[in-house]
Amino acid sequence: MSYHFDQFIDRRNTFCTQWDYIKDRFGEEDLLPFSISDTDFKAPEPVIKAVSERVSHGIFGYSRWNHSAFKSSITGWYKNRFNADFNEDWVLYSPTVCYAISILIELNSKPKDKVVVFSPLYDAFFNIIKERDRELVLNPLHLENGRYTIDFKSLERELQTAEILLLTNPHNPTGRVFSKEELLKIIALCKAYDVFLISDDIHMDIVYPGSAYTPVLSLSTERVVICSSASKTMNTPGLIGSYLLVPDEALREQFLRILKGRDALSSVSILGMHALIAGYNEGASYVDELLLYLEKNMNLVRDFFSAELPDIAFLQPEATYLAWLDARGLNLTDDAIQNALVTKGKVAVMSGATYGAPGFLRLNVACPESKLLDGLTRMKKALH
Repeated sequence: MSYHFDQFIDRRNTFCTQWDYIKDRFGEEDLLPFSISDTDFKAPEPVIKAVSERVSHGIFGYSRWNHSAFKSSITGWYKNRFNADFNEDWVLYSPTVCYAISILIELNSKPKDKVVVFSPLYDAFFNIIKERDRELVLNPLHLENGRYTIDFKSLERELQTAEILLLTNPHNPTGRVFSKEELLKIIALCKAYDVFLISDDIHMDIVYPGSAYTPVLSLSTERVVICSSASKTMNTPGLIGSYLLVPDEALREQFLRILKGRDALSSVSILGMHALIAGYNEGASYVDELLLYLEKNMNLVRDFFSAELPDIAFLQPEATYLAWLDARGLNLTDDAIQNALVTKGKVAVMSGATYGAPGFLRLNVACPESKLLDGLTRMKKALH
C-alpha cells in the first residue's frame, strides 16, 4: 500500500487544536501552524478501516482492554520493530502517557521528593511534577558540535538525592535517541542510588537511519517502566489511549487500583483501542513510508536554512518529526522572534523557551511538503 503524504487535508473547522485554536497560544487566528505534535496526515488505512467498522456497529458501551488482542498487538510491535521480547502481563492501559507518568510519580515518590529530567524538556512535564508536589530538577543536556550529550557526572550528583528519573527516549524536543551505551550508564546510576526510572518513549517509531531506538526494558526490568502510545505515529491522539509496560507485579496492581478504584478510568476508549490494535498489527508499511517522507522534509528544512536563513542553525534530529532550531544567531529576544513570526510571517512555530531553551524554536515537519515550504518562506519573510 502506498500512502500519499503530499495530500493536503483541510483540518479547519474540525475543533482541531493545532489549526482551529491557534489563537490560544499565539494570540492571532490567521496563522499557518507548526506547533502541536500531531501530524497533518491521514491515519493508516487499517486504522481507518478498523475504526469505521467499529463505528458501523453502532453500540459504544463500556469495554475492556485487559485481553490478549490489545496486549499482544503491543508486545508484537516491540518484537517485530525492535526485536524486544516483553511479557503480555506487563501491559497496562492508560488514557494518556502523561496520566501514566503522573500516577507513576505518585506511586514511587513522596511529596517534596526530587524528579530529575533532562533539559530542554517536554513542556507538560513542568506541570505534572509541580502538581504532584515534587521538586523538578533540571539536568541540562550539553550541546556540542550540533549534538546534545549527557553530562554523566552532573547526572550522578543529581541522582544521589533523587527518587525518580523521568526520561524521554527519543528525546523531545532535541530529537536525540539515547544509545544502548548511554542507557546502560543511566540504568547503572539509577540502580546505584535506588532511583525509579520512567521512560516516555512515545516518539520511538520515528527514528532516522544511522540511529536505533533501544527499549530500556530490554536492558533492565528492575524499577523501570516504559510509557508509550501509537498515537503520535499513527496520528490518533484524539481517539485517546496509551499503555505502560510494567514488569513489577505489585506496581501493576497499585496502578490498576488507582486507574479503576480512585479515578474510574478503567473502561477503555473503544475507538482508541481498535486504532492501536490495527495500527500495531497492520501499520508497519505506513510507518516505513512515513519515515521516508519525514526524512525528506527534515532535509528540506536543513537545506532551506543553510541557504536562506544561515543565522538559524538546524540541528539534524536522530528522531521525532520535530525540527529543533538554534536561533541564537539572530541576536533577537524570544519575544522579538515570536512577534516577527506571528505578525510579519503569519506563521506559528513553538518558542524554545516553552521547553526551557530560550533562543531556540521547535518546528513540526509532519505535514505535506507544500505546507512546509509555505511555512519556511513565511519564516524567511519574518526573520530575514
